[in-house]
Amino acid sequence: MGFFKQLSRFTSVACFAAGFIAFGTAPAEAAPDPNFHIYIAYGQSNMGGTADAQSADKAENPRFKIFASQKCSGKGRNTIGEVYPAVPSLFNCGNTISIADWFGRTMADSMPDVTIGIIPVAVGGASIKLFDQDQYASYLSTAEDWLKNYAKEYASDGNVTKTIIDIAKKAQQVGVIKGFIFHQGETDGGYSDWPKIVKKTRDDILKALDMSSDTVPFVAGELLRSGCCYSDRVSKLPNTMDNTYYASSEGLDGNGVDRYHFGHDAYVTFGKRYAEQMLKAINRAPVVPEPQKPFKDKPFEIPGKIEAEDFDIPGVGSGNDSYSENDSEDHGGTNYREGTGVDIYKKATGYIVGYNQEGEWLEYTVNVKEAGDYTFFAAVASANETSGFQMSLDGKNITDVISVPKNEGEDNYDDYNKVKENVNLPAGEHILRFTVTGSWMDVDYFVFGEDEIVCVDGCTDFVRPALSHATGAESYRIFDMNGNYLGEVRASGMQELRASAKTLVKNGGTFIAKSKNSSTIVRVK
Repeated sequence: MGFFKQLSRFTSVACFAAGFIAFGTAPAEAAPDPNFHIYIAYGQSNMGGTADAQSADKAENPRFKIFASQKCSGKGRNTIGEVYPAVPSLFNCGNTISIADWFGRTMADSMPDVTIGIIPVAVGGASIKLFDQDQYASYLSTAEDWLKNYAKEYASDGNVTKTIIDIAKKAQQVGVIKGFIFHQGETDGGYSDWPKIVKKTRDDILKALDMSSDTVPFVAGELLRSGCCYSDRVSKLPNTMDNTYYASSEGLDGNGVDRYHFGHDAYVTFGKRYAEQMLKAINRAPVVPEPQKPFKDKPFEIPGKIEAEDFDIPGVGSGNDSYSENDSEDHGGTNYREGTGVDIYKKATGYIVGYNQEGEWLEYTVNVKEAGDYTFFAAVASANETSGFQMSLDGKNITDVISVPKNEGEDNYDDYNKVKENVNLPAGEHILRFTVTGSWMDVDYFVFGEDEIVCVDGCTDFVRPALSHATGAESYRIFDMNGNYLGEVRASGMQELRASAKTLVKNGGTFIAKSKNSSTIVRVK
């Protein structure tokens, strides 16, 4: 696993070096990816966004990226123009969402074969003149200091459109510029040339990129209807700009604080409306979101056993993924869950999930029969000292980080250890998540049982829910821990089994109870 990954990386580097020496030239740069669709997002504060991000806004979509337009070391964005995960805030180093967030997520959801990229530049309070390269300098010369400083966060001289162009040229090396999304106008209520200058800003950018407006759609959004500045100027832009569309703001609420800005839910809806217009422009239909569903059509029952490889079938749309995988290659080569990229291996115990790397996760739909305390077990293997994982239910951790013991022997992933922790679960249907916190471990299965139930015979005969919630009595043979047969009892549940076993022993202790279908440990006081 980790060893082989390092070896493969070394081999790749060695082969590259050998090829370079042999031929005397470096290989040509890769061509732009036609399935990396890039959109330029610009405007003022509503494009930049002012509403605090919520948990759903922060969920990373592996097919939604941004090209950093500001350095944000706290978010790991250290290089202008480089590609990073699209997590709030896209436009600055804060924690707010904008129109672009749910535009990008909706576009990615609607085109499963495509990755979406955003080039984000927005300056709150700015006139459209700031984005006109023939006017920005004179405009800033009389602007307030706060606005000058805002613009300088994107460009030291305030030429924010040049920043857009520079990043877009770099983006063209890896993908394809597919369109613009634009929201601006609150500052320019009395500016009669506004439609003409909006068109000029778009055309100037396209000219610099050697592109034409007939192949690059432009979507603008209306202003807040309940605010200060709404008019029909945006909805009339398609009359004066070719290949232009508008997203309606009808029914969208403000933030309740000022007369300019939309609220959180309005940004989400507005972003989706922008996407609907863009999809119409590129002749792609929106995809209706669908939730994830159990792999074998019904939830895993708790108490019971969960096979790690039988994670849910992913749904469609943001928040409906059932797994997160750091790379798309199935290193296991079994094709058991073909197309997922999850690394599934075939071993003596059956299928297992291996090559697990930090940050990856798998989800399972489960049905908890009764609320209460359970003992959680996992069968795991690792040759690494820092491997670990954590379990959560509906987004809330139910265990601490659980360390996986290091096996003896080099690269030994064949000996499975049983690790456990006590958990408390609510009744009903839930989403269980297994998250890797320390890389390079294999996982075979998980087991949830009541607090008296533990693994016996390597967990292969783990007691089924019938023991704890049986409707009829079953016969059990009772043995001490040395294997001595003590007698036989009949019981219909753990409490009755423990009471019946107590009649066969002189002193308290731990005993093995075996029925025709299962085995369990019974503790007698």
